[in-house]
Amino acid sequence: MRVSQKLKRFVPKAVRWRLRRASEYPAETDWYWKVFSPGNDRTAYLIGLFGTGRLYINGLVMQYTGRRAKYFRDTIRHHQRPTSMIYSGHATISHVSRHQALPSVTRLVLEAVRSRIADLIFIYRHPLDSLLSNWVYWRTFLHDQYGVCVSQVYKKTDDFCADLDEHFGEFRAFAEGDPSFFAVAPGLPFLSFREFIEETELYLQSATLALRFEDFMTDPAREFSKIAEVMSVDLDLSRVRLQRPLSKPFRYLSVEKEVPRFKAFTDELDAETKRRIERIGYTL
Repeated sequence: MRVSQKLKRFVPKAVRWRLRRASEYPAETDWYWKVFSPGNDRTAYLIGLFGTGRLYINGLVMQYTGRRAKYFRDTIRHHQRPTSMIYSGHATISHVSRHQALPSVTRLVLEAVRSRIADLIFIYRHPLDSLLSNWVYWRTFLHDQYGVCVSQVYKKTDDFCADLDEHFGEFRAFAEGDPSFFAVAPGLPFLSFREFIEETELYLQSATLALRFEDFMTDPAREFSKIAEVMSVDLDLSRVRLQRPLSKPFRYLSVEKEVPRFKAFTDELDAETKRRIERIGYTL
């Protein structure tokens, strides 16, 4: 996934080039690490499903983890021993999904976490906000070959709601995992909304540290200090003012008021999906 344009909105200019390089050169060959030591901390994995704020977290990691930031790579790779590498990416545990690492890769990561040679930091968000964000991303990606977030397309929530209402059939097809949504770009399926929630619940059962994206909107320093502690990074954030995410928290509530069909969609979710949303700590 291309990130160069998104960097301008989510991370300071001083670290954009490092994130861009990490995206363009994601995985050096094995001989590289025979010359340059990969360190001996526990390998850190920053994993989030689509639309959960991972890019924002990447920016903080690159800016505030000091020397360890040089080990950051925007990809997911498994090592059989501890390293100082910081891998970031999208991945699934149970369901195959386009543009997300396969469950076979994630299993290796989870095995490393259970063996205590790696840590998994999972970023998640209210699933309805992720659903709306992902719908916008994929419809622009399919049309322009480059996906964007809600705030990059719509200046006002009213504009977004009007577009959602006009194309609600398309939105429902996306939420239900209907292959017709991706008819112009056949390939692997993307997670349905129910599968997305199931994956989130599975990650919460396995992660070393799980962080809600919304909590970074309230106190980014407090939340990021948890990441630093897991990575054994010694930093003092008392004199640093971390930038909050630009995303609007719980956008879905405003959308429910403006788009009755969206409210009906959430009301009609099956009982198990509603229970899972509650188990991961959110309400409808």
